[in-house]
Amino acid sequence: MEPRTRALLTAALVLGVAAGPLTAPVTAHPRSPAAAGAASPGAGTGTGAGGTRTAGPDADALRSAMAGLPDRDVTAALVRVGGRGAWHGAAGVRDVTTGAPALEHGRFRAGSVTKVVTAALVLQLAAEGRVDLDAPVAAYLPELSSPAFTRPVTVRHLLRFTSGLRAGVSLGDTVEEGYPHRFETLTPREVVASAVAGGPAFAPGTRQEYNNVNYIALGMLVEKVTGDSYGRQAALRVLRPLGMRHTSFPGGSDPRVHGPHNRGYDWIDGRLVDVTEWNVSDRWAAGDMISTTADLERLLVALFRGRLVPGPLSQEFFTVPEVTGATRAAGGMQRYEVNGREVWGKTGSRPGYHTVIAATPDLSRTVVYSVNSTDAKGDAWGVVERFAFPAFNR
Repeated sequence: MEPRTRALLTAALVLGVAAGPLTAPVTAHPRSPAAAGAASPGAGTGTGAGGTRTAGPDADALRSAMAGLPDRDVTAALVRVGGRGAWHGAAGVRDVTTGAPALEHGRFRAGSVTKVVTAALVLQLAAEGRVDLDAPVAAYLPELSSPAFTRPVTVRHLLRFTSGLRAGVSLGDTVEEGYPHRFETLTPREVVASAVAGGPAFAPGTRQEYNNVNYIALGMLVEKVTGDSYGRQAALRVLRPLGMRHTSFPGGSDPRVHGPHNRGYDWIDGRLVDVTEWNVSDRWAAGDMISTTADLERLLVALFRGRLVPGPLSQEFFTVPEVTGATRAAGGMQRYEVNGREVWGKTGSRPGYHTVIAATPDLSRTVVYSVNSTDAKGDAWGVVERFAFPAFNR
C-alpha cells in the first residue's frame, strides 16, 4: 500500500475523514474446483475434469467489483466463485492502521449464514425421529409455552420464520447503539424469554417475519433433544463431516475472532471505528459462527447435493411458506432471480463483516464472499449487488 493511502486511512480511523484513493491490488486467480490457483491470473475460463476447458465466471466483472479497495465502504473483500469454471480473489487490507494486505483465507464472522447449520441440525434430528417438525415446540421446551399464544408454535414455524415470536430484547438495534455494549452479555435464553413474554406479533403460521429469535430457539431445541451443547453438535454433525476445519463458534461471551483474520470497521458518528472484537453470544445459533470462504463453499455444495440432510427433508431448505408477507425465505435459505437465473442464497451481517453464500440449483455457479463492509448492518443489498451479482453474469 502506498504511504499516502495508509496515512489517509489511518486518519479516517482516528479523525473520521473519508479515505483517499484506491490503491491496494486485487489478488485474483481462476481455479479449477479441485485445484485453486492452478491457472494463470486473468483467464476467463477454468479447467474441468480431464483437462476439458469450461466456460468460467466473468473474471473482468469480478475484478472490477474488487478493484481499488480499500475505499470508504469496504476495507477488504474475499470472493470465491465455483461451479463450471471457478475464480477466487482478495483485495483490500487486513488492518487499516498497518496497510497489511487482506488475508484471502482469513476467518470472519459469518452472521446469519449460521442459520443454515442450525436448520441442518434440526432437520437431521427430524430424520432420526427425535424431533417432529409439526409438534408444538413447547413439547420440547416448556419455557416457550405462554397463554398469550392461543395457537401453538411448531418446530416448522421456527424453521420458516412463521412463529409469530417477536424479536426479543437486544443490546442495540444498530451498530451505533450496540457499540458501547459490545462486551456485555445477553444470553440466548434471555432473548427467547423476552420474546415469549411479549406475546405473539401475529398468529403462528399466518405470516412470515424474519428475525433471529426463531433460530435461537432452535439452538435451544438442539441442546434439549441431544443433551449436548449446540457447538459440539454442530461440529459432530456438520463441520467435521464436511471438512470445515477452520469454522468454529465463540466460547460463550468471547468477543475475539481467533486465528488469522481481517479486521472489521464501521462508521460511527463520522469516525471509522474498529468493531472486530464484539460479544455476539446473544445471536448464538442464529448468527455467531466464524468461518472461511473455503469452508462455507463446502457447506454450500453439500447443501445443494443433499448431503447435509437425508431424503425429502433436504427440501425444507428451499420450501417457501405460502403465507402473508413471505419474502422468498425458506428453511435458512432465500430465493432470488439474478440476471434471469434462479439463485438460492443466504446473507449474514455482523458489525464490520458481511457474508454471502449463493448458488444456482444445479451448482453451475456458486459464490461465497466475506466483505469487510463499513456499513455491514446497513446497506447490505448494495454489497450483494457489487460482489455477488457479477458471479452470475454468465
